[in-house]
Amino acid sequence: MRGKAKNHPRGLSVMAFGIGSFAQSSTQILRDAGATTATYLTRRNGHFPPSLVGPTFDCADHPNPVPLLKQRKVDLIFPQSIDWAQQPWAAELLASKVPILCPTGEALLLERERDYARRLCRDCKIPFPAAHVAPNRLAALEWLKKNPRPYVIKNPLCSPGSPVHTIVCETVADTRAWLDHVDYAEGVFLQEYLGRAEAGHIALVSAGEIYPLVTNQEYKRAHVGDLGIVCGAPLGGIVERDPEDKYGLARALLHPLRRWFKRVNYHGPVQVTACMVGRKWHVIEYNVRLGITSGSMILRLLENPLETLWAAARNLPLAPRFRADAAFGCSTTLAGYGYPHLQVRGPHFPIEVTGRFDCDVWWNEVERGRDGQLVTAGHRYADVIAFGASVPAAAEKSRANLRRIRVLGSYYRTDIGQTLWPPGTAN
Repeated sequence: MRGKAKNHPRGLSVMAFGIGSFAQSSTQILRDAGATTATYLTRRNGHFPPSLVGPTFDCADHPNPVPLLKQRKVDLIFPQSIDWAQQPWAAELLASKVPILCPTGEALLLERERDYARRLCRDCKIPFPAAHVAPNRLAALEWLKKNPRPYVIKNPLCSPGSPVHTIVCETVADTRAWLDHVDYAEGVFLQEYLGRAEAGHIALVSAGEIYPLVTNQEYKRAHVGDLGIVCGAPLGGIVERDPEDKYGLARALLHPLRRWFKRVNYHGPVQVTACMVGRKWHVIEYNVRLGITSGSMILRLLENPLETLWAAARNLPLAPRFRADAAFGCSTTLAGYGYPHLQVRGPHFPIEVTGRFDCDVWWNEVERGRDGQLVTAGHRYADVIAFGASVPAAAEKSRANLRRIRVLGSYYRTDIGQTLWPPGTAN
């Protein structure tokens, strides 16, 4: 399918595979950088926001996106998740040779299979919590009996459609209680709970080199004070421009993988989430995506996002340049009626906006009502993202813009940036 490769990123045709705020933000930012953009809608919700930027194509109408790539002469695919690799058209997509911002083959297993990542850490002498794959309830309870620790219960195979979403248990009794209520269709991955002193680092790997980008924090629990359950997606996040890797996450947890990166021809994003225990970082998990919380902030912090992603997708040397006027980004999510308990649903509430935004506002589960006004269409309404020279400056600007949005029953965490920062602290 591919003709002669373009040498300059301006004018590239980029197609996002995703929905909601991810698709709206990535296509808008890359369009601002000179690309032409479109979105392949991979799920049933969140269709309206990316339509504000460019053409969208529903997977219900286009079960196979490969003909679209040829039709639109797509130069770069930017996926939201790794689900594309499980689709019946995945081999055809790879055969098309359209660069995709995601590792493939064995490299993809770093995120897809949790026990693969555990074994890799063991082989590379990277600290990793005690962990075990249990195929069923009896095996899980037997493991807990012989190894009585608090565990985080996870899916063994990462996917948005997994029957198990992460359940954090902070005691042995918590773990035992939950093991009676888990869907064991794919088994469970039991990973020792190491506490709340988490942080992450996101880098790009290309041409055999590791390019540190940002250190980040995700606010995964539903309510202020880090209370409530862990949500399906974070309620907010902080990123700090960090090409020097000042917190040492990349040196401790990514650099030991350098030989493996080369062996599996890894190129694309890599995120490591870790927990500080005894003044040493321990891996909790790896992801091979920029992430829905941090991705748009990273792209906005770069002066040359399109050039950087285009080179990474082709496994070429990178030269990311950061903006001088912003060191931190803060994302705060506006959620609504019933979230994160998705079985509770409300009507399509009107969304009222007072004044003009002076930061990024990426809509999520919203749509146009009959009168043309925005209404809610789900539980997560918007990600409001601001930047600044400090965490407090970015966070206050994000909250100031959030206060311009009114939706009945909506809420957001008011402590983003005030807790769980700096990295490695739990308060």
